[in-house]
Amino acid sequence: MSKTSPLDGLRFAFGTLTVLPVGVTRWDRDAARAGMLVAPVVGVVVGGCAAGLGLLFLFLGAGPLLAAVASVAVPAVLTRGLHLDGLADTADGLGSGKPAEDALRIMKQSDIGPFGVLALVFVLLAQVAALSQLYGDSWARGAVAAVASGVAARLALTLAARAGVPAARPEGLGAAVAGVVPVAGALGVAVGFVAVAEVCGLALGVYGVARAFVVALVVAEILLRHCRRRFGGVTGDVFGGLAETAATAAFVMLSLAG
Repeated sequence: MSKTSPLDGLRFAFGTLTVLPVGVTRWDRDAARAGMLVAPVVGVVVGGCAAGLGLLFLFLGAGPLLAAVASVAVPAVLTRGLHLDGLADTADGLGSGKPAEDALRIMKQSDIGPFGVLALVFVLLAQVAALSQLYGDSWARGAVAAVASGVAARLALTLAARAGVPAARPEGLGAAVAGVVPVAGALGVAVGFVAVAEVCGLALGVYGVARAFVVALVVAEILLRHCRRRFGGVTGDVFGGLAETAATAAFVMLSLAG
């Protein structure tokens, strides 16, 4: 196998985490490692698109609520709803209270159960409500929050793909990326992106960005550990649930930052 290039990693990240037609040329563990290390870059692009649409709505005269709805819709569209679907399936699996094998079977079913519906409703409501408040405060706070949530969501995936976190199934996206990222690499990426995000936030007069990242990643880590106990490891659905959980926590924390 040839040496993995940064472009291979970017293709893997964008090809698996978005619907953008980048053309994944390699699907091996080396490409997965490179892809998960640069996953936050995907968050910058997705979050930037979300912020751009929200700001466009504000410029056209829409209120903060409609701008927030538009921004929240962008990540769902660019991921074809896969993260939201993963959140719903993870909620159904956890809420079932069944042993790991049965819970994983429930998560693979195409329908969404009551726990999944409730998770989707509350998460989307929280995201829209928090972002609406932020856009109401200022365009800068709303835009920074949209980008920060996108990055936080993908940082949670980088950390969840670290060495020592097993896959719950032998197949699927979870098995492809589980344990591929060295712990030191995952932590280094997280620290670097949090530091850059804090500086960018301060440059725009937005405070509390680093704190929002830390809380978002801690909340995602708590969910990850719970899923490991319940399912025996991670799945593609769990990764989706982690992303949406981290994004929501980032929105909420930034809305509380005043």
